[in-house]
Amino acid sequence: MLRKSALRRISVTTVALFIFGIISIFPTKLDQQFESNVITNDPVYSVLYLLDPNHYVARTKVVLKNTDLLNQAREMIEMLTINGSKSHYLPNGFTAVIPSGTKLKEIDIQNGILKLNFDETFLKMTKESEEDIIESLIYSLTELRDVKGILIYVNEELLTTLPHSKIKLPTTLTRDYGINKVYDLTKIKNVVKTTTYYISKYDDFLYYVPVTEITNNDKEKVEIIIERLKSTPMNQTNLMSYLNANAELLDYEILENDIQLSFNQYLLDDFKNQKILEEVEYSIALSMRDTLDVISVNFLVDGQKVNES
Repeated sequence: MLRKSALRRISVTTVALFIFGIISIFPTKLDQQFESNVITNDPVYSVLYLLDPNHYVARTKVVLKNTDLLNQAREMIEMLTINGSKSHYLPNGFTAVIPSGTKLKEIDIQNGILKLNFDETFLKMTKESEEDIIESLIYSLTELRDVKGILIYVNEELLTTLPHSKIKLPTTLTRDYGINKVYDLTKIKNVVKTTTYYISKYDDFLYYVPVTEITNNDKEKVEIIIERLKSTPMNQTNLMSYLNANAELLDYEILENDIQLSFNQYLLDDFKNQKILEEVEYSIALSMRDTLDVISVNFLVDGQKVNES
């Protein structure tokens, strides 16, 4: 009996050690698999440019399910397609722009340039929507990390002109193309192009609308943007700016990848807490990034840094 009991204990111990050994071999893989599932299930937020109720191409935020760049781009294009499989994810009041039924046949990226190959349905755009579609694609997809520009093909043929207006398109489409463009030119000299982000509202939802204005102006682009945000933006529109009319740009310095802006106290919403109103900070920062191609914007008030965007 003692011998059998001893053997039983030895057997139980051996089995336990064997099971422990098996588990100890795999914990890293199991942990990694669990962590991977957690990461892929976390929401991924991205910016998408959709048509707002006032027919501007506007900046909104959406949730993506994918983390891979090409799959994210596919998902965004599905959202931008009218009656697409992802159209129910769009914010209330905003609409897609790509013609219903359009298929993305191929997608690839090389050296930061995203190549899109659509089927012929893509060309069923209306005259009123054709620029909106191009602007929406450019601005949405260049929000993805590592995407600097896009190429648009239809059935393997590069799209070089818009089908209705016959406007010629650059081979590589970048944010330099502009968005919600407004032209106010009286001469061919001193032509300046700037993109300013104004604020609009749908129900209680505030969002940003970029407007590229091509005008004659002797001032620097930084000064033009600040002046526009201080004044009534545009006649007969619902676009707004929260920048105080008394805010003065005292100085600025453009470095390699960032810009430093120095203002007086009227930049601040709260003098005591030294805070900039979020809508003011975002309007200025987004405008500077698009117009000057900088990464970060630093704000100073009376020589003291108050925010960095």
